[in-house]
Amino acid sequence: MFKIFLTLLAILGAGARPGTARDLAIYWIDAEGGAATLIVSPSGESLLVDTANKTPDDRDARRIMAAVKQAGLKKIDYLLTTHFHGDHYGALPALSKMIAIGRFFDHGPSVELNRPNVAAAYKAYEDLVAGKRTILKPGDRIPLKGVDVEVIASAGQAITKPLKGAGAKNPACAEFHEHPPEADPDNDQSVGFVLTYHNFKFINMGDLTWNYEQKLVCPSNLIGKIDLYQTTHHGLDRSNSPQFVWAIQPKVAVMNNGPRKGGQESVFDTLRKSPGLQDIWQGHLALAIPKEVNTDEKMIANLEPTAECKGNLLKASVAANGKFTITNERTGFSKTY
Repeated sequence: MFKIFLTLLAILGAGARPGTARDLAIYWIDAEGGAATLIVSPSGESLLVDTANKTPDDRDARRIMAAVKQAGLKKIDYLLTTHFHGDHYGALPALSKMIAIGRFFDHGPSVELNRPNVAAAYKAYEDLVAGKRTILKPGDRIPLKGVDVEVIASAGQAITKPLKGAGAKNPACAEFHEHPPEADPDNDQSVGFVLTYHNFKFINMGDLTWNYEQKLVCPSNLIGKIDLYQTTHHGLDRSNSPQFVWAIQPKVAVMNNGPRKGGQESVFDTLRKSPGLQDIWQGHLALAIPKEVNTDEKMIANLEPTAECKGNLLKASVAANGKFTITNERTGFSKTY
């Protein structure tokens, strides 16, 4: 009997050892309308997408570190900066002093270097990543072990061949109306990617803008259908066109908005009209729109204005069979899709 007990104990212990199979995890760190998304593959390797805002108290760097510790990480293997705006890479200098970062990815030089403050921040970035930097182009892959991360847009260019299973004509393109050029053109340079784990797909497009989204879905949808969509540009209508959203047909959308940034009413309308959309989750209650336009409060991580915000995060856990569960840290509410 004792031998049987020891055998069972050994089996259970083996199942708990580091390196055994686990779910893919995605954490949306609250950055008050900035961006920081931590991905931990089933292999245990990590990819941090953007590093949010620089603040005097290093608030966003500390919030990223809280997620890193929750994920049980000792380092960040890969860091992708989608583009060079302060709400996407402002906390990097502080974060780099808190944890080791293995390799850096971006779209190449900022296109706003005529602005002195941008040029100074970008020069500091170049110095920080020297010798550990990879500039991405469409079709490249970020080597996150255990999943496939394919770059579909970078430096204003998009893939020209459809992803597997994609390529259908997009009838909504007939109604597309171009927006005026961006006042902040580095948004147009954003790196966008599709992460695939078995039959699950997640998309993050940084702040890629309305006109540039169309390169991926008009006249044909080069992306295909997506399970989980991080709404582009914090849920602003400078992105998230009907042509784009209705082409990728997400099951679930996660909006990394702030109390008064992103979360525009027209974007909620576009999402809710998207075929097959089941739910919208939000980083924040959007205070600038009617409360009822927001999603159900149990799917909103933070309800307070910035000064009172505790920085609760949202987390997705993705199983190998494609089912995924999103959990709201504030309420503990979870839902599986």
